Amino acid sequence: MDQTEPEIIKSGVVALAGPPNAGKSTLLNTLLGQKISIVTPKPQTTRNRIAGVLNGNGYQIVLLDTPGLHRSTVPLNKEMVQVALDSLQGVEAVVFMVDASRPFTPAKGRGEEYKAYLEEVKSPAFLLLNKIDLTGKNELLPLIDFYSKLYPFKGVMPVSALTGDGLDHLVKELVALMPPGFKYFPDDVPTDATERFLSAEIIREKVFLLTGQEIPYSSAVLIESFKEDSQRKLVEIHATIFLERKSQKGIILGRRGDKIKQIGTAARKDIEELLDCRVVLHLWVKIRKHWSRDQRFLRELGF
Repeated sequence: MDQTEPEIIKSGVVALAGPPNAGKSTLLNTLLGQKISIVTPKPQTTRNRIAGVLNGNGYQIVLLDTPGLHRSTVPLNKEMVQVALDSLQGVEAVVFMVDASRPFTPAKGRGEEYKAYLEEVKSPAFLLLNKIDLTGKNELLPLIDFYSKLYPFKGVMPVSALTGDGLDHLVKELVALMPPGFKYFPDDVPTDATERFLSAEIIREKVFLLTGQEIPYSSAVLIESFKEDSQRKLVEIHATIFLERKSQKGIILGRRGDKIKQIGTAARKDIEELLDCRVVLHLWVKIRKHWSRDQRFLRELGF
């Protein structure tokens, strides 16, 4: 056999979908053994689709982490949901995740909402009941009954994306569905996201983690400048945090600039770990009224 011929393996694309805060980003990070998607306790942290590459013996699976499926009239949120729905198309399988630790009280119309999402799925789909480390087995039965009536899932799997419990079985089932093919990415490439994009996401994560309920959803991050100095093993980043109202600026800056310094320090440490070099991070805060409803600005953010 010609040594230059690409190896034929089992390969394909799998979409991770489900309601907000179900644990999709945690699942991606745990499966890959490294942090690719940002994670916070707040729902709707993930705004863009991001691919993580899972390599194993004789297979490569590209996992698409997607924004949470939810109803909204806000243009930003509608774009997020559309990103998630578009990711369900042309994939080999879908993993639909729900948070099994939350008290199960299906609101009126919730079944119809989720059924509409699942009708977009044309590939084999698995239902993942996540966070079983926080719930009892008997509490899973109503969830299984509810979702099984909405869609003919290929399988139902209780898992913990945080601890890794049940994930070996998930990977085995996904690999079995992958067709023969070639690798999408080299083994040393864990994601399709650029370092610039990941840096912006890390900054946004720190805004989510270090500010209250209002600021995270009113904030967006753009990298204005990303300069690499290979001789000094240094990357200098200028990034802007956009907010919607003037009253929010004082909150994110903090007293004597303490809050923005806290955000910058935490983000810089994570970015240095990501880039494996020293980072100089400059953060700016600007007001852009109603940016979440501004289609032109949403395009700048990658929607």
